[in-house]
Amino acid sequence: MATMEFTEWIRGRTDEQLRALVSARPELITPVPAHLEGLAVRAGSPSAIGRALDRLDRFTLAVLETLAVAETRATATAHAETAHADTAQTDAAQTDTARSETAPAETPPVRPEPVTKAALRALVRGALATGKPEPALSTALDHLRDLALVYGPDTSLSLAPGVRKVLDDPAGLGPPAVEAFRHHAPEQLEEMADDIAPGTKGSGKERLAAALTRPGKLIEEVSPEARAALDQLTWGPPTGRVPNARREVRIASARSPIDELLARGLLAATGEESVALPREVGLHLRNGLVHRDLYAVPPALEGTARDQKRADRTAAGQAFTFVRTVEELCERWSAEPPGVLRTGGLGVRDLKRTATELDVPEWAAALTVEVAHAAGLIAAGGSVDGEWLPTTGYDLWRIRPTADRWAALAATWLQTDRVPGLVGERDDRDRPLNALHTDLRRSSAPAVRSAALGVLASAPGLAPTRVSVFDRLAWEQPRRRGPLREQLTEFALREAEQVGVTGLGVLSGHGRALLAGEDAASVLAPLLPEPVDHVLLQADLTAVAPGPLTSELNRWMTLAADVESKGGATVYRFGEGSIRRALDAGQGAEELLAMLERHSATPVPQALSYLIADVARRHGRIRVGTASAYVRCDDPALLDQITADRRSAALRLRRLAPTVIASRSSRAALVDGLRAMGYAPVAESLDGDVIISQLDKRRTEGLPPARSVPSPNGLDAEVTAAAVRALRAGDAAHLTRREPADAPAGQIPRGPATATISALQEAIRQGVRVWIGYLDSQGNATSRILEPARMEGGYLTAYDETRAAVHRFALHRITGVADLS
Repeated sequence: MATMEFTEWIRGRTDEQLRALVSARPELITPVPAHLEGLAVRAGSPSAIGRALDRLDRFTLAVLETLAVAETRATATAHAETAHADTAQTDAAQTDTARSETAPAETPPVRPEPVTKAALRALVRGALATGKPEPALSTALDHLRDLALVYGPDTSLSLAPGVRKVLDDPAGLGPPAVEAFRHHAPEQLEEMADDIAPGTKGSGKERLAAALTRPGKLIEEVSPEARAALDQLTWGPPTGRVPNARREVRIASARSPIDELLARGLLAATGEESVALPREVGLHLRNGLVHRDLYAVPPALEGTARDQKRADRTAAGQAFTFVRTVEELCERWSAEPPGVLRTGGLGVRDLKRTATELDVPEWAAALTVEVAHAAGLIAAGGSVDGEWLPTTGYDLWRIRPTADRWAALAATWLQTDRVPGLVGERDDRDRPLNALHTDLRRSSAPAVRSAALGVLASAPGLAPTRVSVFDRLAWEQPRRRGPLREQLTEFALREAEQVGVTGLGVLSGHGRALLAGEDAASVLAPLLPEPVDHVLLQADLTAVAPGPLTSELNRWMTLAADVESKGGATVYRFGEGSIRRALDAGQGAEELLAMLERHSATPVPQALSYLIADVARRHGRIRVGTASAYVRCDDPALLDQITADRRSAALRLRRLAPTVIASRSSRAALVDGLRAMGYAPVAESLDGDVIISQLDKRRTEGLPPARSVPSPNGLDAEVTAAAVRALRAGDAAHLTRREPADAPAGQIPRGPATATISALQEAIRQGVRVWIGYLDSQGNATSRILEPARMEGGYLTAYDETRAAVHRFALHRITGVADLS
């Protein structure tokens, strides 16, 4: 009965209300049900209701729980009255002995009784710690109706089917008496009822339940120790564990405080060592209140007031830094890619080395690596064992404006289900969690980040304390509280500062745009520092960048020099290793000097010119190829020097000719070994050509990242509108299931091809439904009710109401069209 009423209520909702419903509960149209009855059934499923309850704030959830308790209490009262009326005549004809031997059959459950808004307001008013229930109560009820958790007018409010079952123990109250004692034998219930409600009529369970609706006298009879046990269970949890919880105990034979409560039905033995406080008893102990210390508004945020413009500038500076950090990571991994662990992920040593090179803490390095990977900028590839390399998508990302690059990274961070903050912790098997490992996924991470930023968005110019943020989130989504959620919230706030979404603990303007799904790049762009295209060369082989360098100059400086310090001005140091790195990448001495002269505001120091010339002169005189590996040099004296060096013993060298040395080591190991000895070898191919370490060539293919930011209101408006149209059309077909009046009985529509095409075009233009005849692939004639959408390429695309799905129909198979109007 209630299910049918709920379905009709759903059917009576306007299109706008249905769009609001499926937008707030997108799981209801994944996939789209065939009709509104299917939507109502899905809305009442436990999983869908659980998700909807998880989205409720504390006050709205309290209103729903209060309604559930009030409805149950009204239903129990009606059930008791009905049972008494049905058994009065039977009990009058029976003696007391006959009644004790044969209990009358229990009355079947009656329909849940609706609750008025006035009665609900009275219960909520008593639970409020301060203030009045309105207008918050009306707002909460409207929201619950929008979510289809409550239906009916204010004079007859009812829970949607399935909600009561999912709520289980609302507000920490135990099960109703009829459920708490359902496992007790009828004989035991009769004995308990005789003890606490002698002379009453009905079955043992009914008499017991009726007596517990007014348990005041029973509570007064128990000892202080038993009353203390009740007080511990009053405000939840309503269950406890006791040794040897006896169901058959009588008042006269009670030996302990728990036995006193069990004998009077004030506690119900639900297992051998578990007891529960019946809901009726709990409500009496709470003086009829469902909640206490309830607040209709969220707790105020506490923290430090900040200047919003200053916070925006701070966040913009950190956003620029984060973009450059990701770029530097990709460039370094292009030159020296770390290996992929056999179990997947990045090794602990590689992460430490990356943190040192990027000059950031390890957690920030893990965040950088994870965001770059989620954005599709790095992926596993390379050799057989695997290496972490930049992807081809990185080259496209690198040439975009800085603001656009940040927006892509920030959107990826906001949406990814990976949790970089877990790197370094241990899993359930006491194994360390590495960066880029699959075990870092947590499905709730994106929602927690959005919720945490939403709290910051509610207080512009305020840097709230962690405790106040946790309290606000606990009020906004009380069913999702837990240690993991608090940990994810802590990670989200810390990472938001590192990414540049917040500044000084305050949500920035571009962070607010990101959260709202707007163009964050256009908000950020005016705040970014203007890049400079020059450096200041010093006589001590250093270069000072007076500001953020342009992307190309920064990339070149990272290649030709090592970063010595960062801050307001980045300091680069030129050395033999960095110059050799640039030469390995295909740069010549003249090119290096020309680049420095073009981008230096000061003359090139003589010491730097000599260093470049000296390294270039020695660079490449020794060639290393593959034998396993060999060394080739036009100067035999230089090879004599290498073989005489004791440090070359580990390379296992063998002289084959005056200008050739063979080695059992690999080419890469041989090159690294000779460089460690102070030489400047280069690798050569099988054809004898020098292998140039072009950074752009070290690339791999990666999966494209998801760029779309989810709408803050749920699904896209066009998707919800299309879903509602499909539901309406499917429901109309489900209800009618009739043929149009203008079609001959037992026949399908038929007509000329030109008339068919014209009729379909007119139906598309007017947006009306039509009835068509259609020949399937076997030539069998069928009829369909369609809502045409478009016609192109010899096919009609339409929503098929008879099959509740969108299909394409070949025009040459349509035999005719009839109007449904």
